[in-house]
Amino acid sequence: MKTAVAPLAHEVPPAAKDAIAVELAEIYIEKGTPAFMRTVLALFCGGFATFALLYCVQPMLPLLSQEYSINAAQSSLILSVATGMLAFGLLITGPISDRVGRKPVMVAALFAAALCTLASAMLPSWHAVLAMRALVGLSLSGLAAVAMTYLSEEIHPQHIGLAMGLYIGGNAIGGMSGRLITGVLIDFVSWHTAMLVIGGLALIAAAVFWKILPESRNFRSRSLHPRSLLDGFTMHFRDAGLPLLFLEAFVLMGAFVTLFNYIGYRLLAEPYHMEQAFVGMLSVVYLSGIYSSAKIGALADKLGRRKMLWSTIALMIAGLALTMFTPLSLVIIGMLVFTFGFFGAHSVASSWIGRRATKAKGQASSLYLFSYYAGSSIAGTAGGVFWHLGGWNGIGLFIGALLVIALLVALKLAKLPLLPQHTSAT
Repeated sequence: MKTAVAPLAHEVPPAAKDAIAVELAEIYIEKGTPAFMRTVLALFCGGFATFALLYCVQPMLPLLSQEYSINAAQSSLILSVATGMLAFGLLITGPISDRVGRKPVMVAALFAAALCTLASAMLPSWHAVLAMRALVGLSLSGLAAVAMTYLSEEIHPQHIGLAMGLYIGGNAIGGMSGRLITGVLIDFVSWHTAMLVIGGLALIAAAVFWKILPESRNFRSRSLHPRSLLDGFTMHFRDAGLPLLFLEAFVLMGAFVTLFNYIGYRLLAEPYHMEQAFVGMLSVVYLSGIYSSAKIGALADKLGRRKMLWSTIALMIAGLALTMFTPLSLVIIGMLVFTFGFFGAHSVASSWIGRRATKAKGQASSLYLFSYYAGSSIAGTAGGVFWHLGGWNGIGLFIGALLVIALLVALKLAKLPLLPQHTSAT
């Protein structure tokens, strides 16, 4: 008696394949459709607002050091408290979105962060500004925790890498624009006015996001019971790859933020003595990140995430090495290469999360981004110690150590299957 064997994938009748394709098209948002364009545009606006609000203060650090008579490490707190509270909020807003839905949480987050930024521009004392920046970070956690999960649920699996890359491209443009606008404006107006401009732009982005983002079709509400949260947490950390991706997020973001936190101090000092407006304009290096996030994300869909991750980290190391030389041209090229590599690596790692996490995807994204922004907060301020001890050489040593860890983690990930199931992937 012969045992029945299920047909292989290539033996599935064409009619059945067509039926499966139609079913997937009804479930997921396909590339090339109006819904796909609305989704990526909305998430682009959300990413723009998030990073503009978060990093608009970075070019101000030397100015804040002078105005409030504080050192570089203390000045960096205006960024670190925001990213630290964002990291903390991710542990809350991700699970909340698993219960109440993706879009409502993201919309509320964007509007709250924009309003808190407007309020921070009107506060007189350093400690009051820090407190409001903490609220900005807490508010932004609502979008940062949920955006990747929304894309992984709603976009067709074949196009997730591209969609995630475009979303991260919005992050890059937001980070560039926030730094560029404030970096140039503070040479002509007060930093308070510059913050009002950024807050106003974020309000517009929030309104566009609210109007055009499609409602979730594949969201399924989950319980907020502590037991279910603990089960999800335990499941993610038992996976062979997810904890490594969390660590990767920490060291990559820590390295990236440290470089941009203190490059301004270097370029304002000898032998460069650059104008603040020109230092702020160097944020255009983010254009390389805008390109790489979409390009590398699409390449990862074709060539495999395992290959692309360690390759982009190697680019970051090359870029850092170039910044260690004195000629300004080499420093700027190094910043371009470093930024290209970072956004490519982040695009690959973040899209990998949605594929490895089979359940509680919102919680998995939250843990990844918790590590991401914890790296920004901790390493961003710790870098100030290395700046005071060794100048740019100290910064290079610190960032280099982080990137070596990132490369070792990427090589470890390259030995694991892309998916937790028995599926093999390149």
